[in-house]
Amino acid sequence: MSDLDFYAQAAVHGDVLGVGVRSGPEAWQAALGPGYIDDLGKGLLRRDYGLVELSFARTDGIMSCFGIAVQVHRLIHGLEAPEALVRVYGEFAPRARFDELCSVIRSLGCEVEPEDLSGDVHRYRVPESGARIFVVEDPDPFCDTDHDPDDPAGRRAGDVWAVYPAW
Repeated sequence: MSDLDFYAQAAVHGDVLGVGVRSGPEAWQAALGPGYIDDLGKGLLRRDYGLVELSFARTDGIMSCFGIAVQVHRLIHGLEAPEALVRVYGEFAPRARFDELCSVIRSLGCEVEPEDLSGDVHRYRVPESGARIFVVEDPDPFCDTDHDPDDPAGRRAGDVWAVYPAW
């Protein structure tokens, strides 16, 4: 298995290692481990594992997940995937290419359709699951003269920015 398999699994099935929306913080910690930062505020909890970011809300006294974000772009800055994911999927590359991710998603029997192709980041949708995939279109939207397209830590057109399996 590979990092692309992880991204496709999240986009198609809406979970991470079998844990998804409506799961509590304890289930997420059991799946991904203790390496996270919690940010509490106004009845919400944001749990950040670096690559995976989760949003929780309290309903009827129970804290449950309502949003999952796979922040692929963070890997180009040296952030590492949670060890639990590495054990299952192997090492994660610093970037993921949209065309390669689409191939894996299609091999799972799903489509990827354009949803919003305006701006410097384009949005695509997996209609079978409702997942959103954000893709870099313009790596230098502000025409920054410091932008180096060969910089391994820089954005490139066609890079997957993030996958949002559930919101």
